[in-house]
Amino acid sequence: MHLSASRLQQVYEIASPRIRQYLRAETDHVIRRVHGATRVLELGCGYGRVLREIAPHVGRAVGNDTSRPSLVLASSYLEGIGNCDLVRMSADRLAFSEAVFDAVLCIQNGISAFGVDRQRLVAEAVRVTRRGGVILFSTYSPRIWPDRLEWFRAQSKAGLLGELDETCSRDGTIVCKDGFRSQAVSDPEFRTLFETVDQEVAFCEVDGSSLFAEVTRTG
Repeated sequence: MHLSASRLQQVYEIASPRIRQYLRAETDHVIRRVHGATRVLELGCGYGRVLREIAPHVGRAVGNDTSRPSLVLASSYLEGIGNCDLVRMSADRLAFSEAVFDAVLCIQNGISAFGVDRQRLVAEAVRVTRRGGVILFSTYSPRIWPDRLEWFRAQSKAGLLGELDETCSRDGTIVCKDGFRSQAVSDPEFRTLFETVDQEVAFCEVDGSSLFAEVTRTG
């Protein structure tokens, strides 16, 4: 299930203070790591929420998404910001040449939410990053689970999702009775995934809400 562009924006508008803190902390962490970069790519940019935040700190910000309506909304949301570009393509099959970005971002659990092969997704992000550049992936920390569950309950109550299956929603996975699932990548899975990357990798937890993997392309 994929939310329409306007509904996706509503998801963030109804977020609780704790979820807003989580979203802000992720964005602030990304800005610190990419500040001054010449060209940055965000995978799965949606309606441009993060792009608008990072654009003042970088030379050029590029966002990709598979949803045409999301990109149309992003074009409006980013109106007046002259250093943002939007492209429609799949994050695991990027139509960019090798080594063209200083940084690539895939945050807020895109590594799971995109529903694509995770190893291919990471490999593509590395491929389009120049030597010395950074690639940032994030997923949810287990410590944000109670607040994340409440956030999805609020989305369900607002009609943005189907009814939650409270019995099956556990261990980081949100399940709706209509079949929708939102699954975090566990800390061990996250670390194991990046063990296959022949680059420099560091892990950290941000704000007790996000697990970040930072890959530096060394070759």
